[in-house]
Amino acid sequence: MGGTAVIVGGGIGGLAAAIGLRRIGWEVTVVERAPVLDDAGAGISLAANGLRALDELGVGKAVREASRGQYSGGTRTPAGGRLARMDGAALEKAVGTPIMGIPRATLHRLLRESLPAGTLLIGAEAGPVEQAGPGTVRVACGATALEADLVVAADGIGSKVRGRLFPSHPGPVYSGSTVLRAITEEPVDLRTDFELTWGHGAEFGHIAFPDGRAEWHAVLGLPAGTRFADPSAELRRRFHTWHDPIPALLDATRPDAVLHHDVNELRTPLPSYTAGRIALLGDAAHAMTPNLGQGACQALEDAVTLAAALAAEPTVEAALARYDAERRPRSQAVARAARRAGRMGHQLAHPLPVALRNTAMRLTPSRAAVRMILRHHDWSPPSLSDAEGPPAAGRGPSSRADRQG
Repeated sequence: MGGTAVIVGGGIGGLAAAIGLRRIGWEVTVVERAPVLDDAGAGISLAANGLRALDELGVGKAVREASRGQYSGGTRTPAGGRLARMDGAALEKAVGTPIMGIPRATLHRLLRESLPAGTLLIGAEAGPVEQAGPGTVRVACGATALEADLVVAADGIGSKVRGRLFPSHPGPVYSGSTVLRAITEEPVDLRTDFELTWGHGAEFGHIAFPDGRAEWHAVLGLPAGTRFADPSAELRRRFHTWHDPIPALLDATRPDAVLHHDVNELRTPLPSYTAGRIALLGDAAHAMTPNLGQGACQALEDAVTLAAALAAEPTVEAALARYDAERRPRSQAVARAARRAGRMGHQLAHPLPVALRNTAMRLTPSRAAVRMILRHHDWSPPSLSDAEGPPAAGRGPSSRADRQG
């Protein structure tokens, strides 16, 4: 089954969905409202499930070459005491790969480069999605209306498409945490590939990149909307007594490179990820807290599963029913697990529960820790290899004017 699709949102999930649909012979247009694609300042960890999805999309090799494996590190206390060690070699033995760290902008670029010119419409605001006729949906896009067999809403946690499909859903809510993060301007002398440090109501972590630079993040339990006049100075004040290399990471960062966002989530699960010929994907469907590092990985799973369902089923409706049945239980379970992980991590502030958690972590065998990780990482994608190849570059859903002309 081939067809045409409009994807609303040009983030990681939207681009991955576009690649997957093209691999099964669909014609795709991605509509992205941002006039400039700028993901600088953040990094991302990709677990085995996300990497396997990227392999199925044909970009896994390029992503691995631009990433750094997370073999060493773990979780520590602010004074530097070890709570848990990362055993990247054991994880690689179990699932074939360690977790990989990559700048988000690099991952986004590699996904963009896998699509032909003209697929991605930048600076284009998608309007309401409506049924245009039997088997056809229409997306307003400025003065143009794009018509297609399928619309994929990958427009993020604040998804307007989701809001129109489920007007009674409460939408995203504040998790109780706010995050400041950046990529260092210069290499930093790091002895570990990945590390988390849990204090009382605060977390600091880093992801090392192949060029020696690193992404760091600081998570604080603060009221929603809290902002600092000088974020870098505030972070130095809060973390100057924490163990190395935390002060060095802050010192290696330009003050104007620090990003600050509240962490929101879809705490109330959606009743469905589809409606008619519209599919929700990524954060639009299941925005979760970052405590398991699974947000992007789940979006990549969505993309491959959607493409496989469309390749296998005789109708779009049947494919979307399959997509919803396969993706909703798993992604919502991962979201619940991420929320629980946050409650046991940086959200703990009282000395007694912090002490109990730290003791439990120190006593947990490394094999048990690997087994807990595998619950979310050990996922195998459906195959797209038997699907029809991509259509000619530059083709995509027709505009209303094209169909009428």
